[in-house]
Amino acid sequence: MLGEIEDYAILFLDQHGCVSSWNKGAEMIKGYTAEEMLGMDFRLFYTEEARVNKIPDHLLEEAVLNGKAHHRGWRIKKNGEQFWAHVTITTVYDDENEVIGFSKFTRDLTDKLNSEKALKEYARVLEFRNKELEQFVYIASHDLQEPLLTVKNFTGLLKKEYGEQFDENGALYLDYIAESAEKMKHLIKGVLDYARLGTHEPKELLDCNDLMAALQQEFAEETDLFHLEVDYDNLPRVPAYEKALKQLFRHLFSNALKFRKKEGILKIQVTASYAEQHWNFEFSDNGIGIEERYKEKIFLIFQRLNSKEEYVGHGIGLSHCKKIVELHGGEIFVKSTPNEGSTFCFSLKNDR
Repeated sequence: MLGEIEDYAILFLDQHGCVSSWNKGAEMIKGYTAEEMLGMDFRLFYTEEARVNKIPDHLLEEAVLNGKAHHRGWRIKKNGEQFWAHVTITTVYDDENEVIGFSKFTRDLTDKLNSEKALKEYARVLEFRNKELEQFVYIASHDLQEPLLTVKNFTGLLKKEYGEQFDENGALYLDYIAESAEKMKHLIKGVLDYARLGTHEPKELLDCNDLMAALQQEFAEETDLFHLEVDYDNLPRVPAYEKALKQLFRHLFSNALKFRKKEGILKIQVTASYAEQHWNFEFSDNGIGIEERYKEKIFLIFQRLNSKEEYVGHGIGLSHCKKIVELHGGEIFVKSTPNEGSTFCFSLKNDR
């Protein structure tokens, strides 16, 4: 039975370390046949450095002393290739408790070692990218906004001190400059909020009913103006980044307000259910809806489906939602029928 096992190299050694038994796994891992190895010294598998440091001998001595010895290190195949091995050597005794040999189990962990190295490299690159991101946020917070503020301030001074000297077109151009500076300010803020999501913030257990109640209060004026009906009940408490989760609900709420129908009552309904360690939410409205061809595009940053004149915005909101949901181990997609409404479906991992 042991002879047929292929995942492990299983061999028996005599008390001097010479091979007395060799299974199929040993042949597959090390490359030698049983005929080639029977009677050969097991030190053959060790690197020259290991042999110079007498690691094979120390392992046998440890096995005799403690009954068993473990070791991880490089071993050599018949073709000269090296592989990363996990070795367990166990002492074998006769009826009179005398050492008669050793059993030796070897497992090839090269793939695992390479995976661990790749993971460490990925972590190193990720740390580097995070530092780059922090640097970008710093630059955007200071170096980009400073000249923008200068443009805005000097535009205001021009209008105040020299406004009467401009003709109608000149005054209009100044207004365009001021509006563009203000739009750029909001755009930079949106990008910064997007970049900062989830950084340096612990998760908390948040009540989604409280989030919805706060939104109704925040948008009280719009609620009265558009005869808004909001329906939610028994929403869960979820482990989440507070600022990010508030942004998610606010984006979806304001999105429903923005893309409402011009006539009729706007209705928003939020429900939640639990399955497979995730809270699954449905955020529905009876607004203008979304065409099938745009259902994925809307989650890309800076993507707009409607004209800026008709709907104010910068094309960041739903991409923001997507990043927030993914930050919480979930997914987001939309179900929608034009002129009937949309349902944004998203999941949040319950990792507590």
